[in-house]
Amino acid sequence: MKIFEFSAKTSMKEIDHIRHRIDLGNDTFATGKISYEKVDELCRVLREFEEIMRSYKVEDYRAYGTSAIRETENTMIVLDQIQQRTGIHIDVLSNSEQRFLDYKSIALKGQDFNKIIEKGTAIVDVGGGSIQVSLFDKDTLVATQNLRLGVLRLQELLNKLNARPAKYEGLLEEMIDSQLSVFKKLYLKDRIVENIIIVDDYVSTLIQKRLTGSQTPGYVDSASYGVFMEALRSHTKEEVAAHFGVSVESLPLIFISAVLIYNVAKLMEAKLLWAPGVTLCDGIAYEYAEKNKIIGPKHDFEQDIVACARNISKRFMGSRRRGETLEHICVTIFDSMKKVHGLGKRERLLLRIAALLHDCGKYISMVNLGECSYSIVMSTEIIGLSHREREIVANVVKYNHQDFDYYEELGTTTTLDTQSYLTIAKLTAILRVANGLDRSHKQKFRDFRTTLKEDQLIITVNTAEDITLERGLFEAKASFFEEVFSLHPVIKQKKL
Repeated sequence: MKIFEFSAKTSMKEIDHIRHRIDLGNDTFATGKISYEKVDELCRVLREFEEIMRSYKVEDYRAYGTSAIRETENTMIVLDQIQQRTGIHIDVLSNSEQRFLDYKSIALKGQDFNKIIEKGTAIVDVGGGSIQVSLFDKDTLVATQNLRLGVLRLQELLNKLNARPAKYEGLLEEMIDSQLSVFKKLYLKDRIVENIIIVDDYVSTLIQKRLTGSQTPGYVDSASYGVFMEALRSHTKEEVAAHFGVSVESLPLIFISAVLIYNVAKLMEAKLLWAPGVTLCDGIAYEYAEKNKIIGPKHDFEQDIVACARNISKRFMGSRRRGETLEHICVTIFDSMKKVHGLGKRERLLLRIAALLHDCGKYISMVNLGECSYSIVMSTEIIGLSHREREIVANVVKYNHQDFDYYEELGTTTTLDTQSYLTIAKLTAILRVANGLDRSHKQKFRDFRTTLKEDQLIITVNTAEDITLERGLFEAKASFFEEVFSLHPVIKQKKL
């Protein structure tokens, strides 16, 4: 737990940091459930945290669960136990939300972060259940992938193998390399990665203390990291613990994380590793301050989400020109209808992503385009989006190509709440109209504008080209828009 003070003068200031380690993931990854003993200990610690918050007169808090809670079979029971016994409400983050908050915590480092991502950079975010590898090229997020190689998960696998400690590194490398080799084929290819940013609860603290050969706390070159690995291999646990000032009990997890990072760095041939020493708590505080307009954005995170969607489209052979045309048409219509649709900035972002991924299903089938597009979006992680938001995008993409399913027809088959369903209907209506305006896929409109006039949405297009196809097929796309918004979209052509 971290306590922060927010003010106009200091913006964001860390007041206290209280830490208690409970490896909940050991139970989750071994048995699928968190044991009563661990829940009991967790509740006791959270009650103590609650008392500390009260002593600081804390006005607001955020409490999140990650993979250990997310992947357990009895999530709802555990969350209810915590709420009843401690009064603390815990929200469970999806993997993409969790990693995005970790990413935001790094951006808190401002100048260091912006400087390091000018060159090819990978963020390696090591958790208990998995690691997230995100690639930057010229300060733009180009790809992100989750690999089930978390520290606690790997420790549980080692325990099942009953191997001698001397064999641990070899076994870990076999388990790690099998997944990293696939990642390399899909994402690295000719990409040059010079820097690695490390986010973890294990090795980062040691790099912060400055490893042998490091000139600056938090930074270490690949050669010095190799020396650090050799020290872990060649010395006893007691010697390593004494040298780095850590407990002997924490060393097995430190070793697993160190081997993970070493293998990633070796695969990418990185020259420099940076451990900014941030935690998920920093990202949570940053997001809170950003949402409450206490601090201004230090980095354009929305563009990172859009860049991620563009790269997903590229991976599934989507047309970049077509996607960007639809995106432009969609946001123009969206912005001109703010008083009608009642949606906000976040929904605008979801519409942009849906426009970019509108035809990704063609990669699988030209016939079942809607269902295939839905499956691709739901199976592909888009960093920064919650599971609910990803489901909204997936449905918008699906219904762009097939008949809309009404909420009453879906019945018990849907997990969507009514608000999400209405968002899907509104965004689908806009995307269908945008799709109708570029039915030939030839981007005929050099310039266009939209105007609301009584019960019509006037779309004025400037083009000298023949738009007979667009006009002829537009009504079919426009009918659903009229049903959702009670506005009739009309195309007016101005010939250049």
